[in-house]
Amino acid sequence: QVQLVESGGGLVQAGGSLRLSCAASRSISSITSMGWYRQAPGKQREFVAVITSGGSTNYADSVKGRFTISRDNAKNSVFLQMNGLKPEDTAVYYCKVTNWLRDYWGQGTQVTVSS
Repeated sequence: QVQLVESGGGLVQAGGSLRLSCAASRSISSITSMGWYRQAPGKQREFVAVITSGGSTNYADSVKGRFTISRDNAKNSVFLQMNGLKPEDTAVYYCKVTNWLRDYWGQGTQVTVSS
């Protein structure tokens, strides 16, 4: 069974940067998109960013201009470069990979931004 493993989370001061990584334990066929979501305490999981198989990207308004999503197709990996972090970015960040059959989710990585 395919597993997605996120890494790169941690504690950072406001204005700082983190780079999240998500790698699949084995190849996933026919990927259509790879993305990141986040869930803050007491809130619903929300969309952060997505990159399609064609390379198109889309971002939540709250992170536009600060976060950049990228992917390595050969390694079935997706990355999220987060700059200019704010306390409101504090959340557990999850990666999601979608193919023609289903969604795959990672277990999440904690990002905490101190003011």
